[in-house]
Amino acid sequence: MQYWLVKSDPEEYSFADLEREGTTAWTGVRNYQARNYLRQMQVGDRVVIYHSGDERAAVGLARVAKAAYPDPTAEEEWDCVDLSFERWLGRPVPLATIKATAALSSMPLIKQSRLSVMPLTAEEYRALLDLAKG
Repeated sequence: MQYWLVKSDPEEYSFADLEREGTTAWTGVRNYQARNYLRQMQVGDRVVIYHSGDERAAVGLARVAKAAYPDPTAEEEWDCVDLSFERWLGRPVPLATIKATAALSSMPLIKQSRLSVMPLTAEEYRALLDLAKG
């Protein structure tokens, strides 16, 4: 099993939207590195959903429900995956907290802030869950 973080602008598609829908195609990724990460995702992988924009916080957990397939919203060779809602985090984990946590200091979220899909180590995933507990 692998761990991932994906960003979403809650003004366009929020974690509450995923909760309501249950499962959705994670479309619209138009960055080559992010697309390559989508292609590595496997069914059952765990995903942290991060709200970008004004909120800038990890807010919930999802699972990969379907591995990469052609993005129906793209004319070129872009891919998407299906994500299924798992649960809200006990409390959001703001970017400031992530940056201030030594165990998370090497996360792509900090190092490559424009990337919308990124891998997490198992340790980073557990650290985020611990921070969400309070």
